[in-house]
Amino acid sequence: MPLSNIRILHEDAAFLVVDKPTLLLSVPGRADDNKDCLITRLQQHGYPEALIVHRLDWETSGLILLARNPAAHRELSRQFHDRETEKAYTALCWGQPAQDSGSIDLPLRYDPPTKPRHVVCFEHGKRALTYWRVLERFAQGCRVELTPITGRSHQLRVHMLSLGHPLLGDRLYAHEQALAAHERLCLHASLLGFSHPASGKRLRFECPAPF
Repeated sequence: MPLSNIRILHEDAAFLVVDKPTLLLSVPGRADDNKDCLITRLQQHGYPEALIVHRLDWETSGLILLARNPAAHRELSRQFHDRETEKAYTALCWGQPAQDSGSIDLPLRYDPPTKPRHVVCFEHGKRALTYWRVLERFAQGCRVELTPITGRSHQLRVHMLSLGHPLLGDRLYAHEQALAAHERLCLHASLLGFSHPASGKRLRFECPAPF
């Protein structure tokens, strides 16, 4: 598959920053029909050295950082592991939160019976923390900025669901009305900040949501 709608927002000798479209895996899946993905397309079309540093869900769009050499990969991966990066997502959610901002501190775990869903679980879940704030209110819901402090799978989707405000177009977690309110999952990685793996200079990239 060609790069098509994958936008390269920055490149230098150490890394790439790209805008991943929705409905594209970050890395290959196990099944034969899940091999097409962001990293494979980049490696096959001009960036054979590209190495994945972090991931976005299949339906989530937005900023992804990729390393271009092993040393950069080690340093950028360390920054993600040590939570030295800055991340923010833009989302559309159903309904009207009573407050304009807040935090969600609820532990999450994978739920095999409802694969691939995750659930809040105080007994076996791993700690997950999200900050949120309303950017805009409209008739059926809100535009919100979501800032994950931890990086659990489906964290933002499950946390907003826990408030009673599922994301629009979310096929895994939204109720019927929220699902029908948009043709795609309304979750987009809109901000990414980190230190350059070679120079140490602090960098910040922004990419507005397409919804």
